Amino acid sequence: MEIRNKANKIRLFSLKTPQMRAFHMSWFAFHVCFFGWFGIAPLMAVVREDLDLSKAQIGNTIIASVAITVLVRLVIGVLCDKIGPRRAYTWLLCLGSLPVMLIGLADNFETFLVARLAIGAIGASFVITQYHSSIMFAPNVVGTANATTAGWGNLGGGTTQILMPLVFSGILMLGVNEALGWRLAMVVPGIVLFATGIAYYFFTQDAPNGNFDALRTRGELPYAEKEHGMTQSFGAAMKDIRVWALFIVYAACFGVELTINNIAAIYFFDNFELDLATAGLIAGLFGLMNLFARTLGGIFSDLFARHGGLKGRVRWLFIAMLCEGIALMGFAQMQTLALAISIMLVFSLFTQMAEGATFGVVPFINKKALGAVAGIVGAGGNAGAVGAGFLFRSESLSYQQGLFFLGVAVILASFCTLLVRFSPQVLAEEDAAYHNAAADNATPVDAIAVR
Repeated sequence: MEIRNKANKIRLFSLKTPQMRAFHMSWFAFHVCFFGWFGIAPLMAVVREDLDLSKAQIGNTIIASVAITVLVRLVIGVLCDKIGPRRAYTWLLCLGSLPVMLIGLADNFETFLVARLAIGAIGASFVITQYHSSIMFAPNVVGTANATTAGWGNLGGGTTQILMPLVFSGILMLGVNEALGWRLAMVVPGIVLFATGIAYYFFTQDAPNGNFDALRTRGELPYAEKEHGMTQSFGAAMKDIRVWALFIVYAACFGVELTINNIAAIYFFDNFELDLATAGLIAGLFGLMNLFARTLGGIFSDLFARHGGLKGRVRWLFIAMLCEGIALMGFAQMQTLALAISIMLVFSLFTQMAEGATFGVVPFINKKALGAVAGIVGAGGNAGAVGAGFLFRSESLSYQQGLFFLGVAVILASFCTLLVRFSPQVLAEEDAAYHNAAADNATPVDAIAVR
């Protein structure tokens, strides 16, 4: 796919261009999705008592919340190629809001499990966010754009941990009991999701020059059929070993973040004997690092590309992944609260920088199958969370042991970056495209402008 008129600078406080409207709407939509996706996580201590859930059952619900997302992410990427990110996001948000509001009807483990499974589809929003920013921004800033939209979206994982207990407390102040309170609390993110879906349809467009339907009518974009169809696009991505290498890498960074979002509050609640609000606040710090950490990963990706081309982007990805694994193993050993929080922040920094670095590489793997590549790699994050979920449902392993083993897995996964290689022709073409885009008064350092 060759999209014209991509932005070569991120004008952060502007909504005048379709590129910047897509930038802001995509990160906000993904941010809101976390309130539906993980809104129940900081309330699990209450839900556990209300529904009488065992540790294994809680583990199963964690797995369910991310398992279905693997499949939906695979589909949503090629769907973006077909109908465009604007309509794909609108449908996902509006339909996804329904199980979020209806989870309050669950009255036993089985119905709660089904509800979390259905809600997990919302997690596919990440793929649309990355797809939309990838086709809106030029090579010199695409790493920064992808990392920032995803990072500010992932920030929802932190704000959810902090705000949902407050929403819950506010509802209790109205005189309802805890069993009804957590159910009513989940209606709030459901309403916000639906409203955001409607707003996305009216305030964005698919590409800098218009929506996909208009581009196809004008002959600027091929119709999604035959060699450009969903099956061919998906098949091309499936056959590329680099896609699966990045699938594993993303499983070991975003998959880890999803796992921490699910267990952090209850981990601090149980291990350090904190109250629910305090445990949620500390757990929220992990996600709040997305305010700048994932963006840093993308900025460094663009900086490494400035001097090392695509090889530089891959080199930076390896460094971030290796540091993430080491920090996670350190976090698992912490016995005091202050040290646990400190190491968690370092671990969070490298985890989110690795995520930004991953999608600093993704747009260059196969431009003709961008949606399929983004979908498969994005699905890797959830596949990683599913695998990690089995560590934390086992009665024979403590959470600390599970985190240590997870850190070892991350270090091993970092070596998959060695499989991500590009032909000399592609390296030369992308290096030229980068410097042509950067020549118009934009560099990775000043890529985010304030005017």
